[in-house]
Amino acid sequence: MSKDTSYLLKKSFGLRREMSMGFYLCDFLFRRLLRQNADTNWAVHHSSTIHSPKNIVKGINVYPGDSPGVYINANNGVRVGDYTNIGPNVGIISSNHDVIDNHRQVSAQPIEIGKYCWLGMGAIVLPEVTLGDFTIVGAGAVVTKSFAEGYCVIAGNPAKIIKQLDKEACNAFALDKKR
Repeated sequence: MSKDTSYLLKKSFGLRREMSMGFYLCDFLFRRLLRQNADTNWAVHHSSTIHSPKNIVKGINVYPGDSPGVYINANNGVRVGDYTNIGPNVGIISSNHDVIDNHRQVSAQPIEIGKYCWLGMGAIVLPEVTLGDFTIVGAGAVVTKSFAEGYCVIAGNPAKIIKQLDKEACNAFALDKKR
């Protein structure tokens, strides 16, 4: 397929330029024909799993599950802010089962991930966590508590702040992105 044809197809169907046509062909095969992640209304990598996609509120330019191996359990809700990146093999788990009766789901507040966040490869976000704008979660981190103030890099198990980000520089970046 020529570059021009690929561009026209992506433009006509509102597809993202940075993703290959092969990604969209696989998405069609797995979501539409094999019914894997069929309830999502956005493209999902064939190795990712999305539970309760109707409970996911996603911002501008956010595609939960487009990276390989992502697992999202949105039973209690997940909100993802604009321009947030979710890396490969990330787990976002908004609910858990009862300690005694594993057939009973425990209700919890939704997970909230702010704008311009980045969840590194293999990070795990557990129920009721809030991540503020511009929170970077290091690869393999296990986020067990909220970092609602944002503008930080967190890492480790359990995750803790390892660096504060320059709030003015982050906000200037966001302002420039909107232009």
